This record gives sequence, C-alpha cells and structure tokens, in this order.
Amino acid sequence: MSARILAVGDVVGAGGVAFLSKRLWSFRREHHIDFAVVNGENASVVGINPHEAAELFAAGADVVTLGNHALQKHTIFQVLDDNPRLLRPANLSPLTPGMGYGTYDAPFGRVAVVNLIGRCGMDFGPDSPFYEAERILNKLDANVILVDFHAEATSEKAALAWHLDGRVAALWGTHTHVQTSDATVLPKGTGFITDLGMTGPALSILGVKPEQSVARFLGAPKRVPYAEAPGPCKMEAAIFDIDPQTGHCLHAEAVRVS
Repeated sequence: MSARILAVGDVVGAGGVAFLSKRLWSFRREHHIDFAVVNGENASVVGINPHEAAELFAAGADVVTLGNHALQKHTIFQVLDDNPRLLRPANLSPLTPGMGYGTYDAPFGRVAVVNLIGRCGMDFGPDSPFYEAERILNKLDANVILVDFHAEATSEKAALAWHLDGRVAALWGTHTHVQTSDATVLPKGTGFITDLGMTGPALSILGVKPEQSVARFLGAPKRVPYAEAPGPCKMEAAIFDIDPQTGHCLHAEAVRVS
C-alpha cells in the first residue's frame, strides 16, 4: 500500500492560518493523507511567530518548513532550537538556530524531511543547495525522503529535482506563491512540482493587499509593512503517492481547495 504525502504551499497571514485550522484535518481524512508538510514562513505575512507555528501544528501539520523569512521574528529562534518538527533551510549559516532536516515516525515507517533554499535571485548567500543536499542524504536513514526547496528560479528548482531523481521520494518548490501545472514523476521515481502555490487570500498579490504591491511597482516608497489582503482564502498543495519500500513516487497531483 502506498503512503500519501500532502505538501502545502506557503501559508500567508492570519487568514491562511485560519483556513488551515478549519480545513486541513478534514482534507487529510477525506484524502487519506498519512503525513503533511506545511510551509509556514509567511504566517505573519513576513515570518512566523511561536503562536502561529503552534496553530499550524494543531491544524494538522506533521512538519512545518520555512524559507527566506525564517528568521524575521526573533521570538521564533528558541522554538527552532526546541522543536525538531519546525525546520529552517539547511543551507543557511551554521550559526542559524534550529535544524534544516529531520527524521520522523509516520504510519508507513520512517520519513525524512529536508528544507533547502535557493541561491538564484535571492538577496543573501546561502551554501549551495546541491552540495548541502548531498551531505544530508549521506546521513539519513529513511526510505521516504521529502524535500521542500524554497527558491525563486524555476530552473534551479527543476535542476535540483533532476539532480536528486531516484534518491528522494518527492521534491516540491515553494516561495513564489503561484501554483505551477507541472506535477509529475521524474524518470527515476521522484515526484516533483515546481511550486505548490500558497495558502491564504485568494484575491491578492501573493497574499498581500493588491494596492500595496501595485504602488511599489509604480515607484512609491514602502511606507508601511506589507499587509495581508482581506477576503476568502484558498489552500494550494500537492499530493504524492509514495511506495514506502522503494521510496519512489507513484503519482503526483496538484490540488487546490477554496
């Protein structure tokens, strides 16, 4: 019997957190999800605080991954050190609190989750996600290995997926907040989608009030922090059916819930 993995795209703001709190457990039951990984780095719109992290776990996340805003809220530092199910990108500085990967018990056996961040188009210099992935894979003892690659460039996401094809069960992209239509299984058995999309306000620009984003492109100075857009929310995600014995993906499918 295959294991069903749910990967949920970047949760944005209080609306995104509330939407998951209302819908994720029922979605898990309806679709027979065995393990859920949620990217929560925008739960505060920019960053995540301890209360929001706790809400995501209570909502049904088995592991919460982060990204370039992982360290935006200083209050999350201690949680990163204390909670092995809250991950920040592994290829950040070794001085960064927390861990970038972990191995966990699941109904189908041991599962490893790796959180990495890209270098193309980012405004800081992490270590190479390709070499960091190699170092981590050599340490892991789990048949099912999942990778959240938080990156800007679609080419970088695809390149890492092809580089790891057959060695990880699934790799999905996060960060750009727009769901792509390319969910697939690569030739050697790795499930892949370039970007999961986002969980948050449906009528928005990447979860933010449209007028704020438009003003920035018109050249207006940023006078106030980005604010979450009002209105109805959605969840964008992907489901991967994995053979827990081989660690290979059997099927990959993008999903959207409104």
